[in-house]
Amino acid sequence: MVESGPRGEHGVSIRIRGRFQGGTWLMRHLHSLIFSFGQLARQPANTIMSAAVIGIALTLPMSLFVLLENVKELTNRWEGGAQLSLYLRHNLPDSHQQRLTDELNAKKEVDRVLVITPAQALQEYQRFTGFDNLAAALGDENPLPGVLVVFLSPSRASLNTVETLKVELGLRPEVELVQSDLKWIERLHAIVEIVERGISVVAGLFGLGVLLIVGNTIRMGIQNRHEEIEITRLVGATDAFIRRPFLYSGVWYGLLGATIALLLVASAFHLLAEPVHALANLYHSEFRLSGARTGPVLALLTIGATLGLAGSWLAVNRQLSLQETN
Repeated sequence: MVESGPRGEHGVSIRIRGRFQGGTWLMRHLHSLIFSFGQLARQPANTIMSAAVIGIALTLPMSLFVLLENVKELTNRWEGGAQLSLYLRHNLPDSHQQRLTDELNAKKEVDRVLVITPAQALQEYQRFTGFDNLAAALGDENPLPGVLVVFLSPSRASLNTVETLKVELGLRPEVELVQSDLKWIERLHAIVEIVERGISVVAGLFGLGVLLIVGNTIRMGIQNRHEEIEITRLVGATDAFIRRPFLYSGVWYGLLGATIALLLVASAFHLLAEPVHALANLYHSEFRLSGARTGPVLALLTIGATLGLAGSWLAVNRQLSLQETN
């Protein structure tokens, strides 16, 4: 690498110095990271208590988020079973009905089409109502229309797709009425959106709480090491050198708190998994409650470390400014 750089004594000197400074910076931060962890390990009871408070604060928004993800998955499954019922005009010729059926089967959004003739509809109605002589009473005059039950493809059945197809088919001259079974799914989506925003508000409030918890913990640590900080200042230590271990302590608190929150969430969902599956079986569903996935887990660890760093930064800067003033 030296040969590929600018030749000459000064060029080589600058390259070596840059490497040395970079290595020194890395070693300082690595030393602070290990030193701060050692400081916390020397007081395990206090460390675990502080981290547990942070973990409990992060558990509620994380639990609500994972629960919301399960609700969205369940909603997507219901959407996958979407269907439209097309009530055809009375006395519609069979050729027109067959042409409409073929057109529907050709659509990429449609999985299959079930044809219910007026005679089949009358038999079904007679079976459900228990009127055995209904067909004989009506004679040749069957008031029930033919019905096409359109089953949509699970991979393409979204609310927008169902609504668009419903409007399109409602304009067909062969169709008297179109009904969909996803109106309540629309209401559920609206509720989920409200809950999602509510979770964001709750997460923000609990995040502020974590900032205060970490800040107060770091502030107490600085006060307990007040004399040590003054001595290091007398021998020429900079504020950055003094600040660094406390910042990493905040990161450790955040990571430990996030880990505790993940353990609590996993335990809670493990306890709920079996009752939820039993309830789903009653509705002939194979839905199972799932815990936090890899993405949310990494996000929570990152958020915990970031909140810990931010809380310790605010506390350290304030305390160092107060000590300089005094």
